[in-house]
Amino acid sequence: MSLNQLVEDKLNALEIPFQLVEHEPALTTEQADNFIEGIEGVRTKTMFLTDKKKRNFFLVIMDDKKRLDMKAFSELVEMKGVKMASENTLYEKMMLPPGVVSPFGLLNNADHDINVFIDREIITEERMSFHPNTNEKTIFLNTDDLIRYIEALDYTVNVIDLP
Repeated sequence: MSLNQLVEDKLNALEIPFQLVEHEPALTTEQADNFIEGIEGVRTKTMFLTDKKKRNFFLVIMDDKKRLDMKAFSELVEMKGVKMASENTLYEKMMLPPGVVSPFGLLNNADHDINVFIDREIITEERMSFHPNTNEKTIFLNTDDLIRYIEALDYTVNVIDLP
């Protein structure tokens, strides 16, 4: 079964409604935005980060137009040397290639060792959009349902103020 079908099955099992849009492979957030133009929902960027020793892992969800200040994030989580995780680490932890990172990859995290953060700036938005473990589809779902999905996988959602 494909990784994106696992996402759809999990959302259906949790009775979470979603809107699925199929499109050409999106290689950038700008390209993805063009494929879903006119559909209501905040466009997100999800980043997978780690510390220098690869002992701590972070999934950060924010508006796709915002840039993450790594130093400020490091201070917020009280961890030095936070950086983007390598392709290998991303695949080991979430079974995903670069460009497809989203909270749906938590389904594939066998070690259950990723800390989830959402920027307070978008937490009050009604809907959000993400790739469902493939860059050929985009899923829109209500923010409350996204949080319910993450918590159903037994992760805690940490809401933080990203500069």
